Amino acid sequence: MLVLAATQTTLMSTVSINCLVGFSLNSNKLNNLCTYGLSSSASSRSGHCKASQIAELFTATSPEIVVREARLEDSWEVAETHCSSFFPEYAFPLDFVLRFDRLIGMLFGFSVPIGCEKTCLVAVVGGSDEEFLLGSEDFKIGRLDSRFSLNKGYVAGILTLDTVADFLPRKGPLRQRRTGIAYISNVAVRERFRRKGIATRLITRAESQARSWGCRALALHCDNSNAGATKLYTREGFKCIKIPEGANWPQPKTSPDVQFSFMMKLL
Repeated sequence: MLVLAATQTTLMSTVSINCLVGFSLNSNKLNNLCTYGLSSSASSRSGHCKASQIAELFTATSPEIVVREARLEDSWEVAETHCSSFFPEYAFPLDFVLRFDRLIGMLFGFSVPIGCEKTCLVAVVGGSDEEFLLGSEDFKIGRLDSRFSLNKGYVAGILTLDTVADFLPRKGPLRQRRTGIAYISNVAVRERFRRKGIATRLITRAESQARSWGCRALALHCDNSNAGATKLYTREGFKCIKIPEGANWPQPKTSPDVQFSFMMKLL
C-alpha cells in the first residue's frame, strides 16, 4: 500500500499567499488525504520450459522518463498528446484538423510580451539527459529549439508554463499584469502512460523553471469535475483561492458549462 498525504496548510503559507495576491484561501475545498493501493498477485506455475527460465533471469525495467523543454521536433507529438487528452471523442478528419491547429498554435503562439517568459515542458519516454543534439543552438522557431536528436524518445506528457498572466486577476485601477507568478496550463499525459508519476514530475520541473525566472508562486485553473487532477494539485501543495463575490476573474476559454477552481502554491 502506497499512501501519499497532502501537506497540511500552515498559517505562514496562508498569510504569504494572501499578501501575494490579495485574496483569501478556501481551505474547505482541499482534500487532506490521497491514497492509492497497489497490489499484485502471483499464480503458482509448474513445468517451466528452459526458455522461460532464462527469461526470468532478466528483470523487467520501466523505460526512462526525462522531463525537458520541448524542441521543434516534438511539436507534432505535443499536439497529439494535447488533443488525445482533452478531445478524445474527436474522430478523423476532425481530429487531424485539430492536431494541425494545435501544431500551428504551438509554433506561432510562443511570442510573449517583453519581460515575460513562456515554455512547454515535455515528459519523454526513452530519452536521455545527455542527448547529442544536431543543428544550430541559435536558430529557433516560436522560441522552440530547432536542434534534433537521433534518439529523442517519445512524448508521453506535456505542460505549459508562462509568466504572461493572461489568466491571473489584474491589479490596481489600471489593471496591470501581475508579476512574480508563473501560470501552469495544458497539463496532459497520454492515456497509456498515466498513473506513472509523469504529471508529478512535470509539475516539479515547472516549479524549478519558475524559480529560475524569479517567480514566487505558481497558479493554475483546475476543472472541478476532474477529481484526479484536484487530488494531484492538492497533494503537490496547491491551495484553492476563494474568488471574491462579484469579481470577474479571467478563466480558460472553454465550454461555459465547465467550472474551474483557481489554485496557487508558494515557491
